[in-house]
Amino acid sequence: MKYLIVGLGNIGPEYAHTRHNIGFDIADELVKELGGSFSNMRLAYYAECSFKGRKIHVIKPTTFMNLSGKAVNYWMHELKIPLENILVLVDDLAIPFGKLRLKLKGSSAGHNGLQNIEDICGGQNYPRLRFGIDDNFSKGRQIDYVLAPFDKDELPELPALIDKSVELIKSLVTIGPAQTMTAFNK
Repeated sequence: MKYLIVGLGNIGPEYAHTRHNIGFDIADELVKELGGSFSNMRLAYYAECSFKGRKIHVIKPTTFMNLSGKAVNYWMHELKIPLENILVLVDDLAIPFGKLRLKLKGSSAGHNGLQNIEDICGGQNYPRLRFGIDDNFSKGRQIDYVLAPFDKDELPELPALIDKSVELIKSLVTIGPAQTMTAFNK
């Protein structure tokens, strides 16, 4: 069984470790834990790892967040991985900081990266790990908020949340979505 894990984010040092790039941070930690490394390949940084007999392909699209679907579609077809075996790692304003939600399908909820994946890859039937970043911004300041680093009071919690995200991914690829959702969606 093969899986494609997609960390969403924007390339460039000015976006590193911002709220919107949490997908990249989780993907980095997953690949590091599994002893892999990324190579700059077509439309994405790409890594191939194994975990408990499962092949895990990980990408960080180089197309920028709002055009992520182009990279996901390419790698999905290149690796012959069905949409249901693609897990997208994404920030979510509607979820409080510190909360993780695994969903097997659903709307983009206004997230342009997810919307682009839906538009290009053919639907909403792919799992996504929604990483709560909260919505603590003034009216009209959403872009500034998501493109900013995490707050000083959030930073101490971040490593444990990223580790928990990695554990969720490993659980998903080994025991499946139902048990993983029961264990992690609290």
